[in-house]
Amino acid sequence: MAEGLLGGVLGGDAEERNDSNQVGPAAFAAAVAANIANQSPEVATKTGAFFDKQIEVLEVQRKTLEAEHKFFAAEWGPRLLGIRLRVAFQVFIALFATVIGVGIAIMIRDAVTSRRVVIEPLRMPATLAARGFDGTITAGAILDELTRLQEATRSSSAALNLSGAWAGNIKLDVPETGISIGEISRMLRERFGHDVHIDGDLVESQQGGLVLTVRGNGVPPRNFSGLGTDLEKIVVQAAEYIYSKSQPSRWAAFLSVTGRNVEAIEFCRTAAASADPAARADLLNDWANALLNTGGSPQEALVLYREAVKLNPDLWRSYTNLMNTFTILGAEEEAWRTGEAMLTASGGRPGRAPEVMFQNLDWLTWNLRAWLDSGLGDAAANAGAGTQAASATLGIADVQMRLHNPDAAELALKTTKEDPRDPTIAAITHFVDGRLAVAAGDVTKAVSELEAFGMAFRDPVVSGNYGGYQCWIAPAEEAAGQHDKADAILKSAGTFVDCYRFRADILDGRGDWPAAQNAYAKAVALAPDLPAAYYSWGGALAKHGDLNGAAAKFSEANKRGPHWADPLKAWGDLLVQQRNFKAALVKYDEAIKYAPDWKQLRETRELVAKQKP
Repeated sequence: MAEGLLGGVLGGDAEERNDSNQVGPAAFAAAVAANIANQSPEVATKTGAFFDKQIEVLEVQRKTLEAEHKFFAAEWGPRLLGIRLRVAFQVFIALFATVIGVGIAIMIRDAVTSRRVVIEPLRMPATLAARGFDGTITAGAILDELTRLQEATRSSSAALNLSGAWAGNIKLDVPETGISIGEISRMLRERFGHDVHIDGDLVESQQGGLVLTVRGNGVPPRNFSGLGTDLEKIVVQAAEYIYSKSQPSRWAAFLSVTGRNVEAIEFCRTAAASADPAARADLLNDWANALLNTGGSPQEALVLYREAVKLNPDLWRSYTNLMNTFTILGAEEEAWRTGEAMLTASGGRPGRAPEVMFQNLDWLTWNLRAWLDSGLGDAAANAGAGTQAASATLGIADVQMRLHNPDAAELALKTTKEDPRDPTIAAITHFVDGRLAVAAGDVTKAVSELEAFGMAFRDPVVSGNYGGYQCWIAPAEEAAGQHDKADAILKSAGTFVDCYRFRADILDGRGDWPAAQNAYAKAVALAPDLPAAYYSWGGALAKHGDLNGAAAKFSEANKRGPHWADPLKAWGDLLVQQRNFKAALVKYDEAIKYAPDWKQLRETRELVAKQKP
């Protein structure tokens, strides 16, 4: 019946059913009621009544929905805006709280790690103020002098920051406290930091002069006096005193750099007695440096450096100073062992020790690119001067010369800051210029420059930092036909690998091949873990036609100095003689990695590349 009923209403085919879907509810109900009426009038009446009520309900619902839609449409825009504003405000509060939290964390961290020398404004009587003196200006003058002292100091010892107590105070008040952000930062630093606060007084003496008193935590009070016109001199004295008490190791280094080595020795001797272990280690190291600069005993310096390392096993500059001292003594193998010990202690490279501390090891093993990179980095980070005993640019010139890059070597010399108190500047300038003249075939200039270096080498400051460099004078003298001078230099220079191998080269040049062979063997025995003697011996063997023996020596040199381009090039040249062009190119390409600006190497490589196998 249901099928008949619905079929009657909806029709039997698809087209009619599709049309019925297009009528409204009332028409549909009427159609249903009419159809039922054909079946049963009573049921039709009840059905019609039912549909009428449903139609009324639907109509009410329609009107309600229309009204709600109008209301919702009117209210939704402001409500959505309110929701967005609340979310934005909550996000802002969260971000603001985060910023505040991060700011507080940074302030606390800065306070805990703060290590500064803070100069407070000086107190002075009104009578001086009336004469034009000012406490803040005078304190600023002391700060300026401290800055000058610090900038003139070449030392790897960490420098303290310098500031005036009147500077950097941010005037943002914390609500309802009357305390500024700067004051909060200052209180945190005073509570948790390690700042050295300096204050003092400037008063008139009974004689009408000036008396400046400075004091601070760790800086006992001291008076400095002079005439009324001597304020600048008094400020310098006060600044030096503050520097010596607040940064004793850097003060000792400053004394040495400026040629005041006797003062440095006395200062370190006195200060080390009462210093804590870490500071004592630094002072012992500086004491040994000053001792060598005055021509003192290298053996005594070794004792001081070793004690410094015992007190502070991470005092890497004492390791490198030990290497330097062993080199001065002609014990380069022991210097190399010390470098290997530092390499292990620091956890390799890169490791805990700064790269610049490996320069002596790089010098011994001819690891020239590493030496250059550390020197460039040290110079860039320290106003061109670096942190070592000599100016960083001198080391850069030296290594560029060894890398066969004359233009870069000369530029480094030209950019070295002049300092008449530093004898190493003139000395290494002569040395590098002399070696460049040798490479260019200018024997006359080479002898002139290297002899000038020899004169400068007599200064303990030079000889105490460049052990073995005097050996390089002998080959130039020999090339100029001054055999007696060459022999005298090698006889007096000491037990250096370079002196031994150059002695062998000279003997070979004079036609005494057996004696030369013996000298090469002694050079190797002197420091079997260093590459230079093997390289020179290989070159001599190649010249005498022993190509297999030469290849073996070049291989040994490469094993001990894997980053040195010269043995690789010589090995490649040897392979060219054997017409093994492919293997030669491999050696040349490896050499170019370590001496990329070596013009002759690149030209040779290009010529060999054109050869047929």
